[in-house]
Amino acid sequence: MAWDLKSDRPIYAQLVEILQRQIVSGHYSPGERLPSVRELAEEAAVNPNTMQKAFAELERGGLIQTQRTNGRTVTENQELIEELRRKLAKQHVGVFLDKMQALGYTVPAIEGLLEETLREREVSI
Repeated sequence: MAWDLKSDRPIYAQLVEILQRQIVSGHYSPGERLPSVRELAEEAAVNPNTMQKAFAELERGGLIQTQRTNGRTVTENQELIEELRRKLAKQHVGVFLDKMQALGYTVPAIEGLLEETLREREVSI
């Protein structure tokens, strides 16, 4: 998996976002054991302390849990995962709408463009 990290924001915050996306998309399932801090830090080419900071943030949010004998696992709280998934989706929609508004699109024009694009991609709505 590619860890596309930018220098414009703190690395640990980007790691949190990437891991959140991996969890809500099902890359890591509820209850699944996560790779160790060292393994993920090596994969992402970051300092293990930075990855540890990201894990601590995810744990504070309840998305992962530390189990003394089993390492870190993804929460089994499906509601929490779905709530985060919806929050992330709404953020993406907000960015999309801001960009469309900047291009001069109105709400009806955006709706029409979405419907057209969904039809072209053969996605049912």
